[in-house]
This record gives sequence, structure tokens and C-alpha cells, in this order.
Amino acid sequence: MGAQVSTPISDGLIVVAKRDCPTCTLIEPVYRQLADGPAELLVYSQDDPAFPDAIAQPIDDRELEASWRLDIETVPTLIRMAGGREVARAIGWHRGEWEEVSGQAALGPALPEAQPGCGSRTYDPGMEEVLELRYGEAPMAARRIELGGYEDPVESAYERGWSDGLPVVPPTEIRVLRMLKGTKRDPGEVLGLVPPNLAECTVEKVAINAVMAGCKPEYMPVVLAAVEAALIPDFCMHGLLCTTYFSAPVLIVNGPVAQAIGMNSRENALGQGNRANATIGRALQLVIRNVGGGVPGGIDRATLGTPGKYTFCFAEDESNSCWTPLAVERGIAPGRSAVTLFGGDGVLGCFDQKSRTPESLTASLAMAMNAIGHPKKAQAHDALLVISPEHLRTFANAGWSRKDVRAALDRASERPGDDLVYGAGGIAEGMPESVAGQRLQKFRPDGLNIVRAGGEAGMMSAIIGGWAATGDKGSQMVTKEVGE
Repeated sequence: MGAQVSTPISDGLIVVAKRDCPTCTLIEPVYRQLADGPAELLVYSQDDPAFPDAIAQPIDDRELEASWRLDIETVPTLIRMAGGREVARAIGWHRGEWEEVSGQAALGPALPEAQPGCGSRTYDPGMEEVLELRYGEAPMAARRIELGGYEDPVESAYERGWSDGLPVVPPTEIRVLRMLKGTKRDPGEVLGLVPPNLAECTVEKVAINAVMAGCKPEYMPVVLAAVEAALIPDFCMHGLLCTTYFSAPVLIVNGPVAQAIGMNSRENALGQGNRANATIGRALQLVIRNVGGGVPGGIDRATLGTPGKYTFCFAEDESNSCWTPLAVERGIAPGRSAVTLFGGDGVLGCFDQKSRTPESLTASLAMAMNAIGHPKKAQAHDALLVISPEHLRTFANAGWSRKDVRAALDRASERPGDDLVYGAGGIAEGMPESVAGQRLQKFRPDGLNIVRAGGEAGMMSAIIGGWAATGDKGSQMVTKEVGE
């Protein structure tokens, strides 16, 4: 109300209607009365330039520019203009309101007192973004790539190197604009410099890659948090890219947002079939590729790689309150949403269907964990244990916390240095002679993390090895709150 509106009249009345609306046609006698009144009247028709029949010269608004600029949500709408500004508005048909806005009495005496209107064509599915691009100031700075009339956009994305090997969704302006509506953040906001090329990454660039990955707009806050987490120096995204090891970002999502966007934390949580899980992780990888230049065979020098380089994203199962969520344990306030990134490789499955005590299950899991990287390597790799509900129950029934399990696994994974040195057991690989006579834990302090996920059936858990934990060469787990 009161905003400056560009219209052909600065003082008078405006009606916006469409023939397809029963209420708009019902009140045609009212348009005639308004046209015969003292105020200048303009009538815009959204669907038929000859409607309404009662008006000599209705204005053709099939392109919806006037309706968009007047912010019409419902037809019919009556607007009073004064001094080039809107001063009053009536929506739908209500005799008293129309008489008050128009300043004319006894409108439509033979009509019902009130009748609801119909939705404006400006709010037809997909139309909002079309009109914003057509008539508004679209908040996009990305360079538009023009394709030939017969050029396939999916094949074009392959040819230009934008794909991770799977088809991508063409990032049209409308799709990107819709994606940007998933966040309140400024499209031009710079999140940071993406390795390896240290290119500026804006919210808009994330939105473009989120479209290509197949995300929905409501995933955007999570994708943005994931990108920001990947740019935290401790995570060492550049190192994950250029190592010859298998590693890639593993995303764990906590908090209300996981359920709100339908993420999977239960059966097949680490597998296929869930759009949010699959596309959020993929969006991060496409940002690294398309913004930062992290291309396989270029800076990405992985000897074998891992399917996780496509996407590796899941939600923690927070349905069992016996443990606090991972994000809360890592400093996020309860009830808030967050993403945690771990530089991991593939999934090592460990099933134990016999252990009924936490001590037995701990020893069993530790035995499997000793294979990470190499059985004769200690404190060279981190690990993420994804513990299933049935295994969790064994610990929960005994009153063990996540901290208790982690400490017990560290103890159970200790090995004599004599068994780990070069040549021990007839294996050249191993640790230097200086560790002889010591006992070494498999993981560095805080190098072992535990998260809950999986279906109710199956006494098995997953172990995800981490990359290069030693010195300043490695990647540390990082957590970032989802800001919206």
C-alpha cells in the first residue's frame, strides 16, 4: 500500500480481471457503473483482450506485465490510485469494500453481497519466476551460454566438462531463480575461495550447481552450509582433491532440517533412492568441480577414487535419544541443524551377529577397523563408524555413551609396535623402527568418530576410513550450522 506504481493513470481506478473467472464475469455490471462514474477507470484483462464486454477499451494484459507490477494475487482486484500511488485495494467481490475503494455507492444492487475471486494468472505454476525474469531485476550475474536451436543441453553439459559423468539438469535462468528462492541469502554473497583454483564462490554459483545436481530449492540452506564447511581450512579440501588416496567429502546432516527435507537416515541410508541424500552431496562435488576446477585427471589425482566422489551424504538417525546427536556433541546447540564433513573413502562393512555384550562387540569392531589404510599403520588415518540400530542397542542396553564406545574402541585397537614395524610378519609395509617396544592406538586422539544410521534389521555397521591423519597433511572433521 502506498508504493509507487507505474501505470497509465496517476489518479483513478484500476480493475484487473479475467474472463475465466466466474466472479469476474458475474460483476460485469459493476465495471459499467465504475466506467460511468467520475473517476478515470482502466480495466486490465489477463486472458481475453475483449473482456469485459461492458468496457469499451479493456487493456490486453495477457503478457501479465501490469498484473505483475501491480502484484495481483486474486482477480477481480480493484485499486484506487492517487498521485501515482496505490492508496486502497479490494480483492474479490465484496460490495461494501468496492464502494469504499471506488467512492461510489449502490454498486451491483442485483448481485450477491460478496463472492470470492480466482487466482491471478501471475501465480500459475512456474509463472512467478518467468515474470520476475521478464519484468523484474533478476538477481543473477552468471554468464548466459547460448545453445544452438538443435543442440541438446544435456549433451552440451558433457561436452563443456560440467558433468561428473552422470547427466545434469540444465541450469536455465528460471531453474536457478527458483533455486535461489530456497535461501534468503544474497545471490552475490561470496562464501569463500574454492580450491584448487581458489575461485570466488557466490550463493548464485552454488544455486547453479544445485540445479545441475537435481536439488530442490528447500535443500539450498544445507548445500550452502556444506560448501562453507568444505572451505574451512581444517577440512583441507585441496588436499582431498590432490591426494592419490580414495577420499571425498562425506556429509552427515543433523537437526530438524533433515526431516523437513525428507533425508534418509534409516534403511539404505548410505545407498541410493533418496533425492535429498543423493543431490546435496552431488551439489557439493559439482561446486568443487565447476567453480574450483577440481577435475579428475587434473588436480584430482586419485589412483582409484571412490563412488563417494559422486555423492556421499546421509542424515544421522536421531530417533533414539540414548545418545545426543553428533552435531550437538560437536558444539551445535540442541534443536539446531548442522552439516558435518568427514574426509572419507569407501564403506567397509562389519557384521557381528553373535556379540551380546559391549565388550565383545567393541573388540569385533576394532578388529575390522585395524584394516583401515593398512593393518600395520597406526595413527595414519581417521575413521567414521556408522553404527546400526541393532549394534547401538547392545551399547545402549549396557548404558554406554558414544564417548564410552569411542574410548573402548581406542583401547581395543591398540597394537604392539613390534608387530607394526617395517618387515614384521614378512610384510615390508609398516611403521618405522622407532615404534618398537611401544603400544600404539590405531587412531590419533579425536580421530575416531561415531554416527548412527541404518535400518532396524541387521547386526552390522559400516566403517568409513579417513584420509591422511598425520601432521599437517590431513583432513579434520568439521561442523557447520545450517543458517536458515
